Amino acid sequence: MPMWLPTQGPAAEFATRYLALHEAFYARTLTQQELDDWRARQLGTVLAQVRDGSPFYARHLSGVDLDAVTPATLAGLPFTTKADLRSEMLDVLSRPLAEAVFFYETTGTTGPATPCPRDGREVVASNAHVTESWASIFRHHFGDHRPRIGLMGPTEVHSFGDTLGDIARNTGSMNAKIWPYSPVIGFPKALQLMRDLQLEVVCCTPGVALTLAKAAEHYGYDLRRDFAVKLLFVTGEMCTPALAHNLESVWGADVYNILYGSQEAFVIATACRNKRMHLSQTNYLIEVVDPETGDSHGPHGSGELTVTMLVDGVKPLVRYRTGDAVVVEPSDCDCEMPGDVVRIVGRTLDRLELGGRQFTAGQVETAVLNGVTGSAGYQVVIERDTDGRDRLTVRLELLKDLVEDPDVLADQVRARAAEALGVPVTIELSDGLDPIVSTGAFVSWKAARIVDRRTAPDHETQVARKMAANRGYER
Repeated sequence: MPMWLPTQGPAAEFATRYLALHEAFYARTLTQQELDDWRARQLGTVLAQVRDGSPFYARHLSGVDLDAVTPATLAGLPFTTKADLRSEMLDVLSRPLAEAVFFYETTGTTGPATPCPRDGREVVASNAHVTESWASIFRHHFGDHRPRIGLMGPTEVHSFGDTLGDIARNTGSMNAKIWPYSPVIGFPKALQLMRDLQLEVVCCTPGVALTLAKAAEHYGYDLRRDFAVKLLFVTGEMCTPALAHNLESVWGADVYNILYGSQEAFVIATACRNKRMHLSQTNYLIEVVDPETGDSHGPHGSGELTVTMLVDGVKPLVRYRTGDAVVVEPSDCDCEMPGDVVRIVGRTLDRLELGGRQFTAGQVETAVLNGVTGSAGYQVVIERDTDGRDRLTVRLELLKDLVEDPDVLADQVRARAAEALGVPVTIELSDGLDPIVSTGAFVSWKAARIVDRRTAPDHETQVARKMAANRGYER
């Protein structure tokens, strides 16, 4: 399928080589030895480049014989952390900034915004996997029809609009960039365009999808009668199967947790038609490490995802700890997407202790939303009773006319959550949640969803609280 390609210079030469490998990878004609050879060569290229071109890595990797490092011995190198990126800023780059074709930054909500430029190599390699994902899902749902797409994400020094706009173009689909939090668009205009353009695919965060449903109810729309949405492509936040099921009940559309990645590391995994995530294994060496000790479990297992980028662009990262808790397994999927499968279970920092037990963000969300339909969102309040024991209050917002008996649903949620989490649970049915729940993609799931009264608000919660003041849909 047609894709944007650099037209001259080393980036164009790389794109030619890369796409030949990529096509063989997806055609299942690339042998394991050929893939291993590619990884070894690209690792050597990246290590030589960061040693010679990056002031940070010249110091960080000094004293290491990088010419002797192989994928099998990669665990002997030090990690790159988010703290490194924040302190070193442009010194992490290993090519001149002028060679980039895009300049992006992280959101900067919890620390200094770090620069994330991309050159033609990185754009081609990252977008190729997303294009295959979307094309496969579109064939599965629409056949030869090219669906109309609404892209609802930030565009200012953020990759969302550029990247997904390019993917829509690669698949031959019209796209409309209608970020509802933009002062130019807003929720009323976004909803009007969704209706008038009869958009069939909407790509946004899970939080935006829920707020959009509340806004539609507020402005008098019927989600099924007035809109043509068949697929929700969600990204940017954790979306457990329980939350995806709830979104499907709200929108009457299939929900795909469509891609996983970051501004710093690009698109690491993409969804298949079976709603599983597959790693982009021509672009990364994957390690799963123990979040406490840093010990590497190799390419499979449960722990913190660590990536080494194999594309020698402007800012390749070596042993970058993403801060995300994952489970990585060899693929047993019958879809068109190659690559190991990965399940994202939340940030390592979002783990919670309840009743003396540790829970991931994914476990908490699943406990709260398992079996829930018709909900516009949730928030969890953690307190201690007079005996010092943990207890939860789950605030649950329900959309009108989508739940037959809210009281019965509340009783079911209370019982299931109490059993799963091992602490007493109370349910409050709310007419409107705190606006902080909409900040998840910009700060963290924990800051957006958890009110922990056992401790003072941390920095992330304070940032989310300030951001929430300007995130209403009634404008």
